[in-house]
Amino acid sequence: MEDICARVGFNIRRIREDKAISQEQLAGIADLHRAYIGQIERGEKNIGLRNLEKIAKALKVSIRDLF
Repeated sequence: MEDICARVGFNIRRIREDKAISQEQLAGIADLHRAYIGQIERGEKNIGLRNLEKIAKALKVSIRDLF
């Protein structure tokens, strides 16, 4: 079974790249640290719900799209 952190991270990265947004830009919009965005995208961090919501809003997608 695929790790949910890796799956969510992959989806965030895919959506971010589709929208031509850098990690640094996403971090600024979501008010998170750029290194934290990288860790999430690599599946290294278990993202909290509030931060997941921040990222979804920054990417202008629903939280469901990140799963």
